[in-house]
Amino acid sequence: MINIISDLRLAMSMKYSVFTSLLGLVLMTGCSEPEQAKTASASSPETPSTLSVQGRWITEADGQIMRNPQTSGLSVSQGRLVSISDASADSDQQRRLHIINSADATLLPKTEKMRIGSRVRRSCFSDYLADAPDLEALVADPEQPDYFYTVTEDATRTGALSPRCQKRYKDTGSTDYPTLLVRIERTSEGDLYMSRVRPLQFSRQMKVGDFPNDGIEGMALAPNGTLYLALEKDSEGQPRIFSVTMDDDFWDTTDFISVDEPAIQMPQWQQGNHPFNGLEYYHNPVDERGYLLAMARNDDVLWVLDPMGEKMPRKISMQFTAPTLSDQCDAHEVMDNASIEGITIMQDKLWLINDPWKVNYMKNLQCQSNQTRYEAMAPLLFSVPLKALGFDKPAAS
Repeated sequence: MINIISDLRLAMSMKYSVFTSLLGLVLMTGCSEPEQAKTASASSPETPSTLSVQGRWITEADGQIMRNPQTSGLSVSQGRLVSISDASADSDQQRRLHIINSADATLLPKTEKMRIGSRVRRSCFSDYLADAPDLEALVADPEQPDYFYTVTEDATRTGALSPRCQKRYKDTGSTDYPTLLVRIERTSEGDLYMSRVRPLQFSRQMKVGDFPNDGIEGMALAPNGTLYLALEKDSEGQPRIFSVTMDDDFWDTTDFISVDEPAIQMPQWQQGNHPFNGLEYYHNPVDERGYLLAMARNDDVLWVLDPMGEKMPRKISMQFTAPTLSDQCDAHEVMDNASIEGITIMQDKLWLINDPWKVNYMKNLQCQSNQTRYEAMAPLLFSVPLKALGFDKPAAS
């Protein structure tokens, strides 16, 4: 009898040991992050919740939908939002500034296309800028209301530079055809013309890489005259932020502009494409610090960066919705791919505009009432209060 009891005790002890080992393994597995998630995430603090951001369809002055403008930049001028189109837009939308009434997302009537000023006409880049330049960002000068700045990206659609110009501008440090900063001026009659142009020069040590269609896509201007430039990806597939200083004699020459790289703490990824496509500078009156807001369109993520390099990047995930304008569907549908490419700050809000990604835009379609809008590559205007982004005090309007 004693032997039987001892055997039973031994068996129960063994079962308990196996059970506790299995339980420990389950708990350890449940608390660990999947390896795929580890490699896909960026090393930075993250805002825990996802912001839901509702959009409004942008319409022309006559009430029609805005057709394929490929809106690739957003800024503020004289209390109105201003956008610009890239080279893949309908020809009627190119080389224009689109003035948007933020109250109802309606465009002001179109003005004439930008002309080419005499200084630009005499430069090496007149043919490219006069045809279908790939304009990818926009900044309105807050000190000079009739000045705007934009930047070019893909120039492979145009012919090569002349032998003389190729020799002068061959050391770009990036693409064969240089990236161009362009100043746009508005006349007293409201006409626009490209008045100045300068090419960017990266050092070889920066390892920017030769990616004609993955270049500078965001710009932001700080009060001290520093113009920040957001690069989609470098030779390692990482987004970067560079800068140039726009002093009083900045536009007096067409020589190369040597680009600097501020020591900003950037998010890092081990895999995937996470380009920065929109950029804005914001001075927060609460802590008296400046911040760079960078939009990663592939991820629907806004990054809050410290241009002084002292703070870690902060991640804000967003979920964009489009109005259906239909009684047969929910009022808004969650977008599969918004592709935000322009951001700016006005009247205590962050405003965002998308550049419809042609190969992915139809993936957004759920309610049939929106089919013609998605097929037309119609853009949307979004806004979110600055308080929702963790900034406690509104920006000055």
